Amino acid sequence: MSAESLFPAGAVLIFGATGGIGAAIAREFAKVGSDVAIAWRSKEEDAKALAGEIEAMGRKATLHRCDVTDEAALAAAIDDAVAAHGRVHTLLWGAGPLVAQVPLTETTSEQWRRAIDVEVHGFFNAARAIISHMRTAGGGSLVHLGSAGDLRWPDRDGLSVAPKASNEALIKGFAREEGKHGIRANSILVGVIEAGMFLELSKQGVFDEAWTREVHKNLALKRWGQPEEIGHAAVFLASSKAAYVTGQQIAVAGGYGV
Repeated sequence: MSAESLFPAGAVLIFGATGGIGAAIAREFAKVGSDVAIAWRSKEEDAKALAGEIEAMGRKATLHRCDVTDEAALAAAIDDAVAAHGRVHTLLWGAGPLVAQVPLTETTSEQWRRAIDVEVHGFFNAARAIISHMRTAGGGSLVHLGSAGDLRWPDRDGLSVAPKASNEALIKGFAREEGKHGIRANSILVGVIEAGMFLELSKQGVFDEAWTREVHKNLALKRWGQPEEIGHAAVFLASSKAAYVTGQQIAVAGGYGV
């Protein structure tokens, strides 16, 4: 299938694009012919390097600096992406802070507030802003990176799982309310992927051999996932191949929770 039939003209706007998973998703969209708008906050060099990779594939890449906890800056970044590409056909939400692995009862108010501000308030405000554009443009797609912890609670990972679970409800709400405007909304439940937060916390010694053995007990496929495998699912959900799919979750998690 040609790129033109997979996506309308325009770009995917990726929040969290400078992370390991976000960057892999950006590359997968570029491979199938979509331009990419890269939203970044602090990793300027990583954002520029990713843009260079995408342009080397023959696709257009633009950079949009944004703190997703700043509603005005968020709206401005979305406006800039629309102006640069003419249309944003997909909003890919993968923004999220590196969070501590602690039990819920040991989570501080500051840690909780930060996680909610970035993941929930950020996604809510980004979705509202982009939906206004998508209605005018004739439709579009929201793809949210959630957590496989929505299937089976992973101890000490509440700062990641709980905010994403709130967004799962928002995804269903947006899917239900905006379908009449040709806007779809779906979520990928992300398992343990050899990229991003998992690698960083592994370097810090958070995940040891005992943790690995325990997690493997809950996996049907006895390996960690690769970031491009999240990209494959994201491309599918955003594309015309999933034109009749909305309000759904697809777990890319090696059978976690089965």
